[in-house]
Amino acid sequence: MTTRDEPAIQNHFSRMKGPVMRPEHRVIRVVILDDHTVVQHGISSYLAERNDIAVVASFGKSRDLICWLQANHADVVLLDYTLGPGEIDGLNLVKLISTRFPECKILMTSSSDTPATVNMTMRAGALGFFGKSENLSKLADAIFVVARGRPYISAELSGKLMSSSMPDPRLARQKVVSAESASASDSGPSAILSLSPREHEVLRCYLAGMSVSDIAAKFARSSKTISTQKQSALRKLGIRSDAELFASRKLLEER
Repeated sequence: MTTRDEPAIQNHFSRMKGPVMRPEHRVIRVVILDDHTVVQHGISSYLAERNDIAVVASFGKSRDLICWLQANHADVVLLDYTLGPGEIDGLNLVKLISTRFPECKILMTSSSDTPATVNMTMRAGALGFFGKSENLSKLADAIFVVARGRPYISAELSGKLMSSSMPDPRLARQKVVSAESASASDSGPSAILSLSPREHEVLRCYLAGMSVSDIAAKFARSSKTISTQKQSALRKLGIRSDAELFASRKLLEER
């Protein structure tokens, strides 16, 4: 072997010995949807300190996010559960993204981290749930878990699920209790689980101050349809009037 061959051979072996980028070591691409600009900037600033997570886009409107996803890729989508009037949000948005962009892992963020909301969100297609009352320092861990295709719920939220007699959605898919089996006087976990996803969304929006007409416009349904779904939900919960609904609000949120 001649001396002039040595540089070429050395270069060949240098390329062979170079670091191999493993999937778990690649940068995780994250996109944020939240209608509060301060929240967007707060999350982006926190994640900007890391070199293994990149916030590639952030939006305040769900339709802008959908348009972006049609032309771009994200590993994890951070979704705010509740957006403004006229926006696609909640369970509808989770189902839309999980159906049209199955490669994107959904990590839901919300200030409403009730057991019912967590269960319904994850059953709709979200892979993780991060309450806005949780320590922001745990968000990166949640993103890593979800990016690997594993479900994430904090220990605190898991404890809430157990204390409310609701199943942990990471472990099993809960069978929804039928309306017939729900007692008219029972507004506990079983009655709440008997609500359909749309009924749950209608009550959520109504309790947030939206009128039946507003909710109908939001979900592109007739006012009559929304009113029927609202009355069906009240009947399953054993609630007879709007006054009782608002009086039971705290109880419903605790479930």
